[in-house]
Amino acid sequence: MKSEVGDLRLKRGAMKLTAVAVVMAYPGVASPERLTTIHTNTYGTPSGLIDMPTAEMAPDGQLSTTGAYFDGNRRVSLSFQILPRLSGTFRIIGIDDFLGSSLYYDRSFDLRFQLFDETQYTPAVAIGLQDFVGTGLLGSEYIVATKSVGDRLRLTGGVGWGRLGSYNSIGSTGSRPGFDSAQSEGGEFSVDDWFRGDYALFGGASFDLTEQFTFSVEYSSDAYAQEVTEGVFKHKSPWNFGLTYKPSEDFHLSLYSVGGSEIGARINLTLNPKNAPAPGGAELASVPVAVRPAGSALDLGWTMDPDNYQVVSDSIKRGLDREDLDLDGIRLDADTAHIRIRNDRYDAQSQALGRSLRVLSRSLPPSIETLRVTLMTNGIPASTLTFNRSDLERLEHAPASEALAAAQFGDTLRYADFPEALEGAYPRFNWWVEPYVKTVFFDADEPILADAGIRARARFDFGRGWIASGSVSQVIGGNLEKARTIDDSIVPFVRTQQAKYLDNDNPVIDQLTLAKFMRPAPDFYGRVTMGYLETAYAGVSAELLWKPVDSRLALGIEANYVQPRDFDQLFKLRSRNTPGGTIPRASGHVSAYYDLGFGFHTQVDVGRYLAGDWGATLSIDREFANGWRVGAFMTQTEFSSREFGNGSFDKGIRFQIPLAWAVGTPTRKTTGMELRPFLRDGGARLRVEDRLYDVLRDSHSPEVAKSWGKFWR
Repeated sequence: MKSEVGDLRLKRGAMKLTAVAVVMAYPGVASPERLTTIHTNTYGTPSGLIDMPTAEMAPDGQLSTTGAYFDGNRRVSLSFQILPRLSGTFRIIGIDDFLGSSLYYDRSFDLRFQLFDETQYTPAVAIGLQDFVGTGLLGSEYIVATKSVGDRLRLTGGVGWGRLGSYNSIGSTGSRPGFDSAQSEGGEFSVDDWFRGDYALFGGASFDLTEQFTFSVEYSSDAYAQEVTEGVFKHKSPWNFGLTYKPSEDFHLSLYSVGGSEIGARINLTLNPKNAPAPGGAELASVPVAVRPAGSALDLGWTMDPDNYQVVSDSIKRGLDREDLDLDGIRLDADTAHIRIRNDRYDAQSQALGRSLRVLSRSLPPSIETLRVTLMTNGIPASTLTFNRSDLERLEHAPASEALAAAQFGDTLRYADFPEALEGAYPRFNWWVEPYVKTVFFDADEPILADAGIRARARFDFGRGWIASGSVSQVIGGNLEKARTIDDSIVPFVRTQQAKYLDNDNPVIDQLTLAKFMRPAPDFYGRVTMGYLETAYAGVSAELLWKPVDSRLALGIEANYVQPRDFDQLFKLRSRNTPGGTIPRASGHVSAYYDLGFGFHTQVDVGRYLAGDWGATLSIDREFANGWRVGAFMTQTEFSSREFGNGSFDKGIRFQIPLAWAVGTPTRKTTGMELRPFLRDGGARLRVEDRLYDVLRDSHSPEVAKSWGKFWR
């Protein structure tokens, strides 16, 4: 009887919290236009509470990394605010002595969408899916509301299903299968189970004690049923408490109690790609535009002396050298100048174009009115900008948008005056040495493995699109040799033996190739690459891309013929026969790329993968004007979940971070990372350097326009 009374009181307490948050209507209550927070809960989702979700959203574009721990339970999460109303979270948890494993790992994805903004009288309301494409251990759905009361207090109430409906449920919306570790491979979209089963109320409040300390209390609807059954958790109370210390906006530390039995800690780090750590514009200012004297454009006297061509060419080359740009070719007529440049410095092609035009204005004879600059990429023309010199003189101090309206982008092959390469421009040889860190995430035994080492790279440009390149690396230290080799695959082993490539203390050849880039016709680009293409494969890769200069759409086709490399990553090859079957020689894809606008880009690849499976990959990226990219991808092929193995299908998230964002000075160098819950053989694609779309895209007008604000920088 006492237990029933206690449960009733707890239930009434949760209902009161929910009612306060959902139907609150206080005249004069201060409320932001959009409820935002930089807090995260122990699951890594934007929330001012401990375990429970709220209707809060992080600032648009924010990335958050959260690490949480209490006795025997650890969680590492990565959350991204995809849109102002949409957030996503990827998470890995580890539980000691759970489900027959000394350390059990589980991966999961979340999505949350804010249905309504907070107003003066109504709360923000959000709907969420937790672990909607994982094993289902954390699977739950919820509807939640959050309301500000003044500037310091936020109240939350909601209703949850699945895991969030497991304590003191108040009703049911039908049957819902429980978590079964023996049958759960993960990766399945169990749509029929969403918002099904028992549901329960949860609620909470967070209060800013000072600018640096926040206190949180919540009534949790999570019974930790599976953990209690396995004996790794004691659930004594639904009330959780937490205290968060915020030494800065980007760094939070928290202490909390969960279930009345555990004390834990949480660390939260955030960054926003929109906010660079180093201010930009640290590079030297470019030269100003030189305005021609009135009437001087009629003077053609310079054309009478052939030596003037060399004088002008030398002047342009010196000017471009000062701007860290390379003059690749030049052609001068009485009223037109056409130069081809190589930009190895500026992350924004618009900045390279603007500086090139200003150099031309100071070096060219007054009679030349039409200025053309061709961007060269891997020895081939990517696009040509045409700009009237009089517009350049007129618009130097006007908004950049007016200069963009005056700019004309075209396919270089459609211009009859495209210059030949300068004598001595080719061949060119470059080499450099750099440190590297190679990582493996979510291995079967360890969540994070890494090696650090030194890599030497070299590149030889013969001219006309012929490029020989290679890299050699030497590991210095790390633990990648601990990566588990998966030997139970029932399909050809194309990626699951990666640990054998990683377990190598000697120098290895990462890549050694000869490539030919070409322009077969207007709007078309081609590539053929042969040699040791990547860590695991050698062979030939050929590609053809259709991409008009002014189009947001591109179409491509790629064909590959490969042989697996020996595990020592030197010059030997190994047999295509594996315990799971024979690795096919041929693979390839037809690809469609489209810039959706609003900072989003999508790619669809359809074809045959390395293991011989046919299928498709969908990729969506959120792209920022400063070069940051955060995206997700998923691949579904003809392989069944059983054939693919744990994870059911290939999926993951990826990042590209421009170094210029971090250091504040222009550079075209970037670093990137892909995070996959599982690396399997299904849906595996060949890794080839310099695929055409990635190489050419930033030289075409839709992409150049995004960074046009740097045209005058």
